[in-house]
Amino acid sequence: MPRSHLCTNLAAPFAIAMVVAFGSGSAAAQATSPPAVADSIPGISSPSPLQPGDAFGETVTLPERTVVSIKGRSNWDNAFETLVDAFKSLNEYLAKAGLKPNGSFLTIYTETDDTGFSFLAAAPIAKAPANLPKGDIAVGQAPAGKALKFVHRGSYDAMDSTYEAITNYLDEKQLDAKDLFIEEYTTDPVKSDPNKLVINVYVPVK
Repeated sequence: MPRSHLCTNLAAPFAIAMVVAFGSGSAAAQATSPPAVADSIPGISSPSPLQPGDAFGETVTLPERTVVSIKGRSNWDNAFETLVDAFKSLNEYLAKAGLKPNGSFLTIYTETDDTGFSFLAAAPIAKAPANLPKGDIAVGQAPAGKALKFVHRGSYDAMDSTYEAITNYLDEKQLDAKDLFIEEYTTDPVKSDPNKLVINVYVPVK
């Protein structure tokens, strides 16, 4: 899978105990340079169907925010179904705790290989709850930092071409990326048409 190839290109698999980075549209990920449209860069081809203004290699700054996350493991064949189940579990916890998400759902890939991946499914919240969760659900702070933003439109399975294009972009630009990557779902993965997802992919860079 291209995601495993991307993580291998970034560095050795990265393992963490809590969610580490994210953005929430223009309010959460603050652009520090104009969008880099892949089609305008020689040798780089962005996957379709991107729309005018969609970022593909835009430099942004991910701010620190509080997040609640649930960790899991999946094989690639059942990836989207596993993530949706994780987000449903997060929704259940948030409802019971009386918390409201303060931004879009995130997936942070903490380790990948050819057969599957470990992940944190996360939701930003305004502040940590008084009674912290136990078990697989955790609350933590997302560190700020520089990242590259890439937009994907379409199904989760169709993201293979997006990740291939991201890998080509990093190689072409000779960029040194950190050991993780993040997907931010601007369309709710639980409720939206699974063939019409809009996903921001963030690749933190050194």
